[in-house]
Amino acid sequence: MANEHRDIQDLVMDYAGALRDGCISDFLKSLTRTEAATLHASRELSEAVEMVRLLNVTSFGDKAVAPNVGLFTARVDARIGARLKHANLASPVQRTLHARSTEQ
Repeated sequence: MANEHRDIQDLVMDYAGALRDGCISDFLKSLTRTEAATLHASRELSEAVEMVRLLNVTSFGDKAVAPNVGLFTARVDARIGARLKHANLASPVQRTLHARSTEQ
């Protein structure tokens, strides 16, 4: 993505690579004003982007996995337990105050 003024074909290839690698934000940050204006005005790019998206879904759709949230849930539960334990230890201890007898 070192070219300053990429044409539509180069932009489509860079977009496909960014989509494959999962770094669309880096692709968008790399655009110059001229390239962004070209992209905005281009119908060719929107059609090519849709085609690349469909190809990626077809090619890599079976390799996509749903994230396992079990580890995340366990960590959250452990953090909550630690906070509760810490809160119980930090609570003030009730001390019985012995009343001084006024009788002497």
